[in-house]
Amino acid sequence: MLIRTGRDGFHHGIPSEITPRAVYEDRRTMLKWMATGAAGAALAGWAQREALAQQVQRPGKLAAIAATRSAAPGAVTMEKVTEYKDATSYNNFYEFGTDKADPAENAHTLKTRPWTVQVEGLAKKPGTYAIDDLVKLAPQEERIYRLRCVEGWSMVIPWVGYPLARLIEKAEPLGNAKFVEFTTLADPKTMPFVGSRVLDWPYEEGLRMDEAMHPLTLLAFGMYGEVLPNQNGAPVRIVVPWKYGFKSAKSIVKIRFTERMPATAWNKAAANEYGFYSNVNPNVDHPRWSQATERRIGEDGLFAKKRKTMLFNGYEAQVGQLYAGMDLKKNY
Repeated sequence: MLIRTGRDGFHHGIPSEITPRAVYEDRRTMLKWMATGAAGAALAGWAQREALAQQVQRPGKLAAIAATRSAAPGAVTMEKVTEYKDATSYNNFYEFGTDKADPAENAHTLKTRPWTVQVEGLAKKPGTYAIDDLVKLAPQEERIYRLRCVEGWSMVIPWVGYPLARLIEKAEPLGNAKFVEFTTLADPKTMPFVGSRVLDWPYEEGLRMDEAMHPLTLLAFGMYGEVLPNQNGAPVRIVVPWKYGFKSAKSIVKIRFTERMPATAWNKAAANEYGFYSNVNPNVDHPRWSQATERRIGEDGLFAKKRKTMLFNGYEAQVGQLYAGMDLKKNY
């Protein structure tokens, strides 16, 4: 089923009605094998191909990034970590295409060196950081966070980075700086879908200052013990684990302190569907689908049960106080 959003004429499929590509391709292949009576031999070959895929896509192909395990409250979930091959092949990164497989296929064109990040706006010490200097600004930590996307799927990923607060403290924001705005790279030469009518480019996101300063908000440079793959937001992104995934801006080139709430990409595209806060909330449905449950990537079997969505993605104990007294349905 396709729906026209109205603003730009772009069609979005309803995620709950879209079968993941890997699932329907595997299912179709299995039916073909069963029909020919060659299931046993084929399954053996399938297992060999899967083992090869894991070998090719497992950690070890990118530069290692050293980190110590974080001891911050809530920083490490004990849930099973999503396989690397799934976390790097099922992505939202519209600069490289709208299909979940497009970023892994197209992001090789992204050039992550040289790379600089401008820190500007209402701050005593604005500046421009080369990516290597930004990495060295604070000790690297490994944090295992749940990632929940607004479309209803989730992952568990071991990120590497340090609290965004370390960079904010370095910049010394002024007293009237109430928000932090993130601008991502928008280079049509290396990002083939920049210029499409899906969104206004460059992609921009933002956080309230207290959200940006929260110890769980991560400035990330790696995952699975290595530098970030291009399709996951190389060379630097933020990770805000209690918000839907689109709030965690990728391939950042500018961080700006501002007094006014930033106009963010998806809020501009469809304000009735994507609010500024976008906290994970099973009690506030997307206008076109429920948020009460989620599908964990890697648990895609035909009879796999969906998980119940947790308020603030399970980080309520750590971040709930940020929204005390707020109407979470109005401030969605």
